[in-house]
Amino acid sequence: MPLPIAPTGVELTVKKVLADEKNKRHFENLGIIAGASLTVLSQVGGSVIIKLHEGRLALDRNLAMKILV
Repeated sequence: MPLPIAPTGVELTVKKVLADEKNKRHFENLGIIAGASLTVLSQVGGSVIIKLHEGRLALDRNLAMKILV
C-alpha cells in the first residue's frame, strides 16, 4: 500500500520505491530503500511525516505515494 494510506504509529517496512532515477537516488540518500523500517507519525496538510532511523522527515503526498509499504 502507498505510504499516505498506511496506518499511523505502526512500524512498517518499505517494500518498493516507485520513482524516477532522480527521486530514487534522493530517497536512497535519505535511507528510504526496500527493507528499511519506518513509522508514519502523522498526515497533515498534504504532507506525510515519518520517523526513519532516529530522525523525522516530512514528505510531500505526491512523493509519499511512490513509497510502497
